[in-house]
Amino acid sequence: MQNLTANNVGMIYKLPNGGSVEALKDVSFDLERGRILTLLGPSGCGKTTLLNILAGFLAPTSGSVSLSGKEIRGPGQDRGMVFQQGALFEWLSVEKNVGFGPNMNGVPVAQTKKIVDDLLATVGLAGFGDKAVYELSGGMQQRVALARCLANDPEVILMDEPLGALDALTREKMQGLILKLWNETGKTIILVTHSVEEALFLGDRLFVMAPRPGRIEREYELPFAKMGLTANVRELKTSPEFIEKREEILSLIWEMEEEIMGSRGEVL
Repeated sequence: MQNLTANNVGMIYKLPNGGSVEALKDVSFDLERGRILTLLGPSGCGKTTLLNILAGFLAPTSGSVSLSGKEIRGPGQDRGMVFQQGALFEWLSVEKNVGFGPNMNGVPVAQTKKIVDDLLATVGLAGFGDKAVYELSGGMQQRVALARCLANDPEVILMDEPLGALDALTREKMQGLILKLWNETGKTIILVTHSVEEALFLGDRLFVMAPRPGRIEREYELPFAKMGLTANVRELKTSPEFIEKREEILSLIWEMEEEIMGSRGEVL
């Protein structure tokens, strides 16, 4: 079974003045295939640093990460990234954006077209293939970004605040789409978010990370992602179980923020 594993991962950034910042320390976990993991925590807890290490964009200063037993030493097609802003090619059409990966990999034109058409239908953009990226709303652009990621058929999808720039209604619709894609594709997904509600709703596993240095403070196994595939979303998010867990995690993060502000006050 394909697992994504982190073994005692640490990351220290060197500063121009000769100092350093320890962004991560001794982060370890084993994520089974087909899980959806959300990363949550106060600013500065290393969520995005960890995601970039898993993507292969950064090399950890200590420890290691591996996928299916193979150490990750750089970017690879077995991992796909979706950013907060779609990072789309503005000069290409929607269909050319989605088909970029298969074209670069030498997939025949007819096969690429089928892949693109199928994925655009999956993300609700059938008929938009010839549109320019700038003609689309923010939510539609993120759908294109998801389709482009899936076109390369990665084993793991990494998402860095993919819905952070969207309005509340569009964001909730996109949350439903992510769950739909997770359920239908069986992909492993890791999603960074600052929203406690989003982390609870999308993660069937959730890490609350603590700062200074970044580490996994608490881990949760959650039922809400699977429930969200069939339940009424509004009823689920207002259920006593959901609210209780949301308030527990909010309190935990609030305590961390208070400690951070307190320590900053001492320094000043």
